Amino acid sequence: MLHLDDKQAVITGAASGIGLAIARRFASEGAAIVALDLNAESAKRAAESIEAEFHGSAIGLGCDVSDEASVAEAFAQIAGPVNILVNCAGIAHVGNLEATKTSDMDRLFAVNVRGTFLCMKAAVASMVHNDGGTILNLASIAATRGISDRFAYSMTKGAVLSMTLSVAKDYLSSNIRCNCISPARVHTPFVDGFLARNYPGEEAEKMKGLAASQPIGRMGTPEEVAGLALFLCSDAASFITGCDYPIDGGFFNLR
Repeated sequence: MLHLDDKQAVITGAASGIGLAIARRFASEGAAIVALDLNAESAKRAAESIEAEFHGSAIGLGCDVSDEASVAEAFAQIAGPVNILVNCAGIAHVGNLEATKTSDMDRLFAVNVRGTFLCMKAAVASMVHNDGGTILNLASIAATRGISDRFAYSMTKGAVLSMTLSVAKDYLSSNIRCNCISPARVHTPFVDGFLARNYPGEEAEKMKGLAASQPIGRMGTPEEVAGLALFLCSDAASFITGCDYPIDGGFFNLR
């Protein structure tokens, strides 16, 4: 029941990190992949590597999820029904209320909230006319836990969780399921880049601190998130909708 044969999955932010891991895992289970990313060349390279490794169908398209015209153009290039949408594209910000500029709020809202909204709206139009589908959004433990210096980021991920619940409720009769995943810290290229920019020469020490902050003693991996995503987007989870799944190494309940 975890197989995704005859399913087409659109994944945003699919050129790296969690998005790429999800695209690869879905392809390994038979899904046709549409990899969307702000960087069109990176999206195409990701799709080419997936096709070469898994011998299935994969295309890569450039898409600025915060721009309505860009989203419409990308979805117009997708042939056939959208069976699965995974909203992975997102950006982060470090800072409390006083350290957050209006421009920071606008930038994070545009990508994390508006982008999720625009892609869900585009996908639902296909799903309603094709007897249903599955939407999975990437929220965060920051949506439901107070985390220091993540004011704007927490706001956006709280909105993602709320949108998930609303869509799940509104589209029950259309056979559309909508859930979200809330990771804690996951070791991605973004983490490496953030440490290199902000803590040059201290990367190893800071990495240990990030790992130690998880009760399980390490950060998660993109592949572990991809495994949960596969379950939630497969027929094995056909009785699950309107749920937020933490994947957090015990952060939510044990910290």
